[in-house]
Formats: sequence, structure tokens, C-alpha cells
Amino acid sequence: MIELSFSKLLLLAVIALLVLGPEKLPRAARMAGAMLRRLRLGWENVRTEVERELQVEEIRRAAREAAAHAETARSTTGDTLRKVREAVTGTAGDASPAAGAPTEKPHDGGA
Repeated sequence: MIELSFSKLLLLAVIALLVLGPEKLPRAARMAGAMLRRLRLGWENVRTEVERELQVEEIRRAAREAAAHAETARSTTGDTLRKVREAVTGTAGDASPAAGAPTEKPHDGGA
């Protein structure tokens, strides 16, 4: 980066006064100021756009991670549900009466 001390700025001002003269120096200084302003605004726009793109990329990365976590959770839940269904089906099959076993008849009370 260019280092400008007060003595260097004073030297530049004297050279500009000698080269441009007192009539053209104010207009040249205004033009230089306007050009620097445009340069700064352009740089700020570029910096802002880059930051915005980085934020968008960060959001996309977080969305991909969230989708991966959701898919893992869905898979785990599906596996657990399948195991529970198998266990319930197995338990229901064990609880059904065996073939040929006597079954109880309801009582009528007096007949």
C-alpha cells in the first residue's frame, strides 16, 4: 500500500500547483476527489456483493447439512418403525391361541 505522509502530500500539492497552475488546480482537485469517490463506491459495491455471495453459500451449505441430517433421521426412524412392527407382529403371533387348545365358553348363568 502507498504510504502518504504529510510531507509527501505537501510535495504533491506543490508539484500539482507548478504543473497545472493556480487556475486549473481547483478543478483538477475536484475531479481527483470525484474519481476517488467513485473508486471507493465501486470497491464498496464489490465488497458488499462478495459478502452477500458468501452468505448465500453459507446458507446453502447449512441447508445441505440440514437435509442430510433429516435424511439420516428419516432412515433411522424408518428402521426403528420396521423393528417395532416386527416385534408387535411377533408378539401378536405368540399371543394367539394354539391350534387344538381348549377355548373357554361364556357362561349363560342358568342354562
